[in-house]
Amino acid sequence: MDRGQNSGGLMSSAGLVRYFDAEDSNAIRVDPKTVIATGIMLGVLVQLLIFVS
Repeated sequence: MDRGQNSGGLMSSAGLVRYFDAEDSNAIRVDPKTVIATGIMLGVLVQLLIFVS
């Protein structure tokens, strides 16, 4: 590729990166450990319901 050409890679996605990095003060904040624990408990619940039925 010629050095003078712009591939459009990072430059075209820079706006999205800024959009997703912005934090909203009104957003709900959830600890990642809570999300993982909830997923594990939901998985165990599903397995128990499958086992019982």
